[in-house]
Formats: sequence, structure tokens, C-alpha cells
Amino acid sequence: MSEIVLETRNLVRDYTTAGGMFRQAKTVRAVKGISLKVEKGKTLAIVGESGCGKSTLARMITMIDPPTAGDLIIDGQKVDTAKGVSPELRRKVQIVFQNPYGSLNPRQKIGDVLMEPLIINSDLPASERRHRAMEMLKKVGLAPEHFNRYPHMFSGGQRQRIAIARALMLNPRLLVLDEPVSALDLSVQAQVLNLLADLQDEFGLTYVFISHDLSVVRYIADEVMVMYFGEAVEYGTRDDVFSNPQHEYTKTLFAATPRTDVESIRARLARKTAAA
Repeated sequence: MSEIVLETRNLVRDYTTAGGMFRQAKTVRAVKGISLKVEKGKTLAIVGESGCGKSTLARMITMIDPPTAGDLIIDGQKVDTAKGVSPELRRKVQIVFQNPYGSLNPRQKIGDVLMEPLIINSDLPASERRHRAMEMLKKVGLAPEHFNRYPHMFSGGQRQRIAIARALMLNPRLLVLDEPVSALDLSVQAQVLNLLADLQDEFGLTYVFISHDLSVVRYIADEVMVMYFGEAVEYGTRDDVFSNPQHEYTKTLFAATPRTDVESIRARLARKTAAA
């Protein structure tokens, strides 16, 4: 029987807009009853236009924002935000943002960035924290000499590798990736996607991958959810959604979105590596 790492049941998120002299405050429903399941080691991609509710859903899954209604279940445990989320449960879910530079403290050396979660969440001695951080640098394809450098000394792709490394320091079960490659050049996108695939295989990670790039989604996803105005209008396996979309919005989205040939970039990179 498949192990379910993430499940949501009719998840809802409302926001109340501020009133003013000439207008009343009103409630806006950003996410409208989303239900999903993601198995261990699988990737669910969530796609849709800006403002459709993707990032709001991500913030609920990562327990940054509480749902207005519905259930969030992580690793079989129902999340009760009213009673407070335990540190143990929070460690199971980590997020990687679109802009790695914005999520890294420019005054912190990379080694300190990686060790910080261990300082907060464990009683490990300094030598063990350093060892684990150095090992994680290797896992994401960075060198030991990067340990004492600052974020501004790295390229965009390297910074995203650092952000991924930091997210993995607490051995999470679920990684939420919010547009993790959209700010990168095409060749660097392919490198980071390959890295994510390798890490998923090595650690048995489960991904929720948010993206507007359908070629990236087609490359990395096992299942796809299409969101439109806060609703899931299409949800199925990658092959089913791409080969036979049912909803008119999905058809329109696929027709209107330029596609990046990630597979071809990946093959080119492999040939280049083999020739080196």
C-alpha cells in the first residue's frame, strides 16, 4: 500500500480586505476547497496563472498560514494550527522559494546558513553541525571552499543549490518548491532539475512543485493539478493531463504557454559532461 506523505481535504483560505471611507471590508476566498494526496517519493506539480492561489496553497501546506477551513494531514498526522504546530511536524515540511538571494541572509556565511537549522532544532555539538553542513554542500554539487563564502559571491544557480541544501538539513519528508527554477537561465534550470531528481531518489523525498512552465512540469511531475481562481479544475497523472486535458482552462493554458525543451537541454549537458 502506498504511503501518503501529504493530504488535504477541502482546504480553504479566506482573506479579509481592509475597509475605508468609501468601501466596506470584504472577504476574498483565495483557495476554494482543495483536496489532494501525494505519495512518498512522488512529485505533484501545481500549475496556473499568477493569482490563481498556488502560493497561498503552498503557504498552508508549509504551515506558514493556517487554513480557514478543511484538513491538512502531514505524514498521517492532522495539523491543528489552533493548538500550535509542533517543531517536530514543522521539520517534516520545508520550502524553497523562487528567489534564493532574497531568502539568504547576506551577512551570513554559507556554512552558518546551513548550520543554523541544526542549532535551533538539535543539541548537536559544533563539530557535528559543521560536518553535516559540509556533507550537504557536497550533496548539492558545491565545494568545501564555499563553506566560508557569502551569498553575493555565488551565481543564481549556486544560490538555489544552497537554498535546497538548507531545506534538507533537517531531513524533511516533504519539500515545497515554489517556482524554484523560473529565475534561472535555461541551462542552469536543467542542472537544478537534475539535482532535485537525484536528491529525490537518494532521500526518498516528496515534492510539491509550483510552476508556470509546463515543460518543466512535464519533465519533473508524476501528477499535475491545474488551479484557476482558487479551484482545482484538473487533477490527474502527468500523462493524462498533458495528453488529454479535460477542462477548457487547461486547454487554453497549454495552448498559450511557451514551452522550454528541458529534455533537450539535459541531453546537451550530458554530452558536454561526457566529452569533458
